Amino acid sequence: MGRNKRQLQKVMKLLATNEGRLTEHLQGQDKTLFLEYVDAWGVVTGSCTADNFINGFRLGAKFAYDTFVDVDHLVIGSGKGA
Repeated sequence: MGRNKRQLQKVMKLLATNEGRLTEHLQGQDKTLFLEYVDAWGVVTGSCTADNFINGFRLGAKFAYDTFVDVDHLVIGSGKGA
């Protein structure tokens, strides 16, 4: 397992532990506010993750298309070192 992955797991464990501790200790409106914050942050990070996946997929598809399909832009036998 890579160093970055171990570090990420450590930070994620810390986040989960602290969220649990705060949820246990907060009450009333403070607890509601904190849980709304956690939920909103989850929506934001989920949306960013989905956008990153979509953008990466599109970029990969464009590379594949340009490599294997878009032959109109290929320079074949131009006489310059070909």
